[in-house]
Amino acid sequence: MLIDGKLISQQVLDELKIEVAKLAVKPCVAFIRVGEDPASVSYVSKKQQTATELGIESRLHVLMDNTSENDLLKLIDAFNADKNIHGILVQAPLPKHINENKIFNHVSPDKDVDGFNVLNIGRLCQEDPSAFCACTPAGVVELLVRSSVEIQGKHVAVVGRSLIVGKPVSLLLARKHIHGNATVTLCHSRTQNLPAILRTADIIIAAIGSPRFITANMVSPGTVVIDVGINRVNDPSRKAGFRIVGDVDFDNVAPLCAKITPVPGGVGPMTVAMLMKNTVQACKRQNSNT
Repeated sequence: MLIDGKLISQQVLDELKIEVAKLAVKPCVAFIRVGEDPASVSYVSKKQQTATELGIESRLHVLMDNTSENDLLKLIDAFNADKNIHGILVQAPLPKHINENKIFNHVSPDKDVDGFNVLNIGRLCQEDPSAFCACTPAGVVELLVRSSVEIQGKHVAVVGRSLIVGKPVSLLLARKHIHGNATVTLCHSRTQNLPAILRTADIIIAAIGSPRFITANMVSPGTVVIDVGINRVNDPSRKAGFRIVGDVDFDNVAPLCAKITPVPGGVGPMTVAMLMKNTVQACKRQNSNT
């Protein structure tokens, strides 16, 4: 069975649109983009479009590539202090002269709808329900839940230990929660006997950033596979000269799976949907009378 991320994300967005319409205060999310990286321009544009469709106000502030770290921090200070802004997202990647962790940690934890602030990560680790979780990991769990995949008591192998996906999704799935209680193995580039470990998993989450890394010999029949990877590979037959593939060798792995996400159209749409969900939640918390 193919897990349709577009369909499931639309379900989430439809629910949010109804919720937003009932709020006394209109949610507002501020986007900060540094430079004109084509992928970043596209991502932010999609996020703004989705916000508009839901009735969420969005503000975009674009800075030059050579903007100083200090100037970016000052802009974040202004957004942190603005009571009309409920969520702040600084689009990554940032120019090399800017410390990304410093920037993410400067965003107010109450407005950190990206879930990258160290306080929100700590809250997640402590299983504090007030934590804003990074959008992609939250989207992965939402896909599993809405696809009726049993998580409790299952062995989940996460391939990739990034702060954006691997670590937070491991925490989410291992937490004491109806949609957690899994036994999680966090694998990475130094993991020994990786194929053998993955063959013991009920659920594999691939987030290693390497095209078609997960091959058929790593997957046992009946496994659920969630492919977080987004990789460009050369394809002369395409007008653009490339195509997008995941971290899983889909054509050969899919026949073995009970359920699997495609790339594109799997996890990607969920990331934007969960960003909107975090923004609505931030607005409600900051305006508790709504």
